[in-house]
Amino acid sequence: MQSFIEEEEKTYEVVPFTWPKGYKADGVYVGLRKNPEKKDMGWLYSEVPAQAAGTYTTNQFQAAPTKLTKQTINKEHLLQGIVMNTANANSVTGKQGMIDALQMQAWAAEKMAVDSDLVGVASTGVIGEPLPMNLIKKGVDKLQLLDNFYVTEAVLTTDKHTKTISTQIELDGQTVTISGFCKGSGMIHPKMATMLGFVVTDAKIADGALQGMLSQEVDSTFNQITVDGDTSTNDMVVTMANGLAGNEPIENDDSANAQTFLNAYNAVLTQLAQDIAADGEGSTKLVEVNVENAANHADAQKVAKAVVGSNLVKAAIFGEDANWGRIIAAIGQTNAQVDVDHTSVWLNDLPLVTDSHSADFDEAVMKQTLSENKITILVDLHSGNATGQAWGCDLTYNYVRINATYRS
Repeated sequence: MQSFIEEEEKTYEVVPFTWPKGYKADGVYVGLRKNPEKKDMGWLYSEVPAQAAGTYTTNQFQAAPTKLTKQTINKEHLLQGIVMNTANANSVTGKQGMIDALQMQAWAAEKMAVDSDLVGVASTGVIGEPLPMNLIKKGVDKLQLLDNFYVTEAVLTTDKHTKTISTQIELDGQTVTISGFCKGSGMIHPKMATMLGFVVTDAKIADGALQGMLSQEVDSTFNQITVDGDTSTNDMVVTMANGLAGNEPIENDDSANAQTFLNAYNAVLTQLAQDIAADGEGSTKLVEVNVENAANHADAQKVAKAVVGSNLVKAAIFGEDANWGRIIAAIGQTNAQVDVDHTSVWLNDLPLVTDSHSADFDEAVMKQTLSENKITILVDLHSGNATGQAWGCDLTYNYVRINATYRS
């Protein structure tokens, strides 16, 4: 069996997490969480207004801060800062929710000494509870324009750890840095999910080009992860590009500079997406599903996400049971074009199904490979030459425990 994805020559370097030129950040504890050792408010700031783009939850009950950030970015596609909190989603909170989001924006803008129309707002946590504005004001008063990474902690909910990555590329003789962080562990089934993702870069992007780049790359990264099939009300991915690296403006086209940037940008989004999938609530294994020989890319993506999102597949992986019928059933539930007589499946490179029949595999060997921390499923649909990919995790007893006591 050949590798699913041919290795491309990397034009980027993964480096220790750092802020690109011109960015400041901070995170503090103000009492939104019960644990004083965990930060619960933070912000990001750029020394100059940055090109901005965002993608947002498709849940009909879109939270006030998500709506506000979308409206803010859509005005001029510029941001200079983002203020964020955890523990309270400010979602399904009526008219007061938007009033509070606007106040949070105004307080942060005043502290940053920028216009309110240049500040985004992000909240995550319990749905339906009013935002405790006395604590939000306390948090804004405490936040400073520093070089620390505490903001990456300040957005976490049930996450077990922070999720960060930085890459660097060379453009026009200048070093360009792209850094991202995110939160997400449960209610993950984008478009979008209970996840917040933030990517900042000092690259100079041509006016209007960044939104197309983000939408393009999110579709094959964040939108291809699932933990539990539920989408939330607050999700967004926001990118800021302040241009301080000094490169020539990058257009969203096929130029060498654009492709170099997109290669590194995709690596950041892909790693963050995988980190969310691997950190799924209660999970013990990262699951990657690759689909090849599909009729088209849409079919390949659909099948990959159906398999990784199947509760029966996820439960079988947790139980280390090579029950391939679960995988076949998940494939068949889609409307993708499938050669039902010649579909094949591999599990960690071991043949599981050949031409829609059970391969001659050793149960003990399969159980052993299913005990690994990462499980890779490859599906060959024998219907074309398109490929797709998705990520998720196993479904464990602990997932139920976490979500049965989420507000406790």
